Amino acid sequence: MAIKNRPFPLIPVIAALLATVALPYAAVAQDGPQHGIAMYGEPALPQDFVALPYANPEAPHGGRFVFAEVGSFDSLNPFILRGSAPWGVNLLTVQSLLGRSYDEPFTLYAVLAESVETDSARSYVEFTLREGARFSDGSPVTLEDVIWSFETMGTEGHPRYQTAWTKIESMERVGERSLRFTFTEPDRELPLILGLRPIVQRAQFDVSQGGRSFADSSLTPVIASGPYAVSAVDPGRSVTFRRIPDWWGDALPFFAGQYNADEIRYEYYSDMSVAFEAFKAGLISVWREGNAARWADSYDFPAIQDGRARQVEVPHQRPSGMSGLWINTRRPQFADWRVREALLLAFDFERINTLVTGGAEPRIASYFGNSVLGMRPGPAEGRVAELLAPFADELPPGAIDGYALPENDGRNARRNRRAAMRLLAEAGWEPDDSGVLRNGAGEAFTFEILLLQGQAEILATAQAYVEDLQGLGITARVNLIDSAQYVQRTNQYDFDMTYALRLMSLSPGNEQYLYWGAEGVDNPGTRNFAGVQDPAVEAMIGAMLSAESDEDFTAAVRALDRVLMAGRYAIPFWFSPTSRMALQSNLHFPDVLPIYGDWTGFLPETWWYQE
Repeated sequence: MAIKNRPFPLIPVIAALLATVALPYAAVAQDGPQHGIAMYGEPALPQDFVALPYANPEAPHGGRFVFAEVGSFDSLNPFILRGSAPWGVNLLTVQSLLGRSYDEPFTLYAVLAESVETDSARSYVEFTLREGARFSDGSPVTLEDVIWSFETMGTEGHPRYQTAWTKIESMERVGERSLRFTFTEPDRELPLILGLRPIVQRAQFDVSQGGRSFADSSLTPVIASGPYAVSAVDPGRSVTFRRIPDWWGDALPFFAGQYNADEIRYEYYSDMSVAFEAFKAGLISVWREGNAARWADSYDFPAIQDGRARQVEVPHQRPSGMSGLWINTRRPQFADWRVREALLLAFDFERINTLVTGGAEPRIASYFGNSVLGMRPGPAEGRVAELLAPFADELPPGAIDGYALPENDGRNARRNRRAAMRLLAEAGWEPDDSGVLRNGAGEAFTFEILLLQGQAEILATAQAYVEDLQGLGITARVNLIDSAQYVQRTNQYDFDMTYALRLMSLSPGNEQYLYWGAEGVDNPGTRNFAGVQDPAVEAMIGAMLSAESDEDFTAAVRALDRVLMAGRYAIPFWFSPTSRMALQSNLHFPDVLPIYGDWTGFLPETWWYQE
């Protein structure tokens, strides 16, 4: 069953989205405290809205959702670098001052805060804490908890929190329940970023009063103010969340129709195939299918046939992001763009895509593909060209003139291989008498592809790629490790090549520094797996954050997209503009979907259980 995003044709939806994006930043001029804040223009929902447009306020509460995860976990603190915590901890137990509407590219509404205030220049932001908000243990959320959370996350927390903290000139209490942040530099996204910071209870981490250290990885649940609390933990195997009776957020229109399940449980499996069998047996509530070929031919099992489970397809309008093998340019053999282009030429996408997915999925063409933010083909023009011009002498080939991924339809495999060998020779790599590729020091070109256990599709892709590389005289080997080792090694960038997925939104901003910022080359724990260190990249991110019109913002994102693609930092796989899900028939979701489709904010937030 295919679900439409709206009960009317999709074209008007896209037009409405583009119209929303087209509102200039300069139109934002708040006057006093507001019920929400938007990156572009004004929030779409009025102050007296009764529910988010993609939630069903009549949805019943009750029932149990069980989700499958591959891997393991050894911590319940997702806010620090140490340990690996379940996804559900932050999603279900923690509430921030503002909440995101996934029906708008980037709009937040007051939730834990009752209002937000800023100026047209966004030189500051002020939040007023909502009365009556409580933590899961029943204690009130205070301004002291908010202040402590901001400071501790920014100084002791995961690196993803630190960039924004360095841009805060002052944090001051300006009333009984109000807190004001003044910024050190122009960054129009900062008020929204701070609004999404997790707020947790201060007392649990007060060592002087018997609390534990915030910096310690622990299986003790974090006390926060979200709709759920951890009710049971089987370390590394499962974690269960129970909905808090009389949760303070139930009275807010923002949460009407959200968080309907009484219990949500995450079961951890060592392998995707084992987890799929658990779904077929009725042990798992929902299964997201990432393989088009399997979706077409592997869903004839009894639960589907007798109606206990059903298949749905959910379209979306979000960017493709980047799913693929990331090349760690910190390694000397990958520092030269010509080597990375040769590695791209060796990847026979058409053959591998047919082998793994049946050839049904399109290839990812850029980091922001499938959206208005994606780079356009051919030479850079207009504002994009202006942004890139100061870096023309340093940019890799294709950034300005235009870059496209190598194609391989079977007829040009030899041509691609010859081109790859020429580039490798230019970079100092030549085959010896036995065909092994070596550099001037006689060292063979060998490397490791680090993968997480239990991802059969990724493993099959990597193994097929290893075969392609042999034709160039390159020896690659696949190393499968468990989730704890994977987190540790990738946090320290201890790999040659690895698989990762970088999701992109319709509102990219400061998180791009975490993905591509030069500080991530040496500082552990960022998402800069490729080791990107490029002044042009940082300049394009800065242009995004300081843009005062949607035209300038879009141009900056497209320019960033060009620089990243021309940098040849990843070997792109495929994506699907439609999400495929199989679910137990007693689970339901609204017919009206957010523009992001099946993403955060949709499952489990707006789903409900009903026989």
